[in-house]
Amino acid sequence: MKKRVLVTGAAGFLGSHLCYRFIKDGYHVIGMDNLITGDLKNIESLFSLEQFEFYHHDVSKFIHVSGPLDYILHFASPASPIDYLKIPIQTLKVGSLGTLHCLGLAKAKGARLLVASTSEVYGDPLVHPQNEDYWGNVNPVGPRGVYDEAKRFQEAITMAYHTFHGVETRIVRIFNTYGPRMRLNDGRALPAFIGQALRGEDLTVFGDGSQTRSFCYVDDLIEGICRLLYSDYVYPVNIGNPDEISLKEFAEEIIKLTGTHQKIVFKPLPTDDPKQRRPDITRAKEILGWTPKVSRAEGLKTTYEYFKSLPKEELYKLPKEFKK
Repeated sequence: MKKRVLVTGAAGFLGSHLCYRFIKDGYHVIGMDNLITGDLKNIESLFSLEQFEFYHHDVSKFIHVSGPLDYILHFASPASPIDYLKIPIQTLKVGSLGTLHCLGLAKAKGARLLVASTSEVYGDPLVHPQNEDYWGNVNPVGPRGVYDEAKRFQEAITMAYHTFHGVETRIVRIFNTYGPRMRLNDGRALPAFIGQALRGEDLTVFGDGSQTRSFCYVDDLIEGICRLLYSDYVYPVNIGNPDEISLKEFAEEIIKLTGTHQKIVFKPLPTDDPKQRRPDITRAKEILGWTPKVSRAEGLKTTYEYFKSLPKEELYKLPKEFKK
């Protein structure tokens, strides 16, 4: 029998890439998503396959899956500020109740569970670069707290189930990731910049643009996640690309990549926006033998070609937060 894997958040950016990876590797894949931020177009080519099935379900409610499960990957969560500021309660529920239900299912099935945590557990960090032993600098009652604290709780309950129930668990802390199947309208820097360039608009940088991010191409991230899943390591592991760049420099790269001539305009920095973000990936190198392979130039070119290929109406499907 094929090994069976459940991917929550399967219709999202990272969840869809995981579904394709596990299909390629010969698994029977069960995708689950309530489609609140996911899009079935991301996985539509899988529906004709016998080794794929899809459950339209909210993991904040009890999860039932028939038959055995070998692995569960919990990737159901809003992941961009526009999403989790718009649906804060759902964000908290999927990080808490959703994780609890996935852990209960893993316990019942004897499955290994990998949860998708985030670099946002470090908040606006006072340590740079960020390593897994840093506890973070998070404002629990600020606008970003609904996401940051949901993920911090997720890590805590995952470790509790591992310690007290013996559930096999893995925790990946994901840093900024990009690639095909990102949403143009999700508010994160890369799709926002490319979308503005394609629409002929000036590129919006918040603050003075000196805040930094480190962008990892999605194929590299998926490889790191799979290596962690198959490893014996139970504590959090950073997966990201340590190639750090300021957002002003990044906007300039996008203008050069797209061949457009827009200006960069500056707007006030959102509350609690991290000033620095760069992963220390020593643990991933030593334990998983993983390092990112795709350069930012190469990854951006592929991602730009993907966005250029989208129907024109996708360019203008903007949330009210971006409409003038």
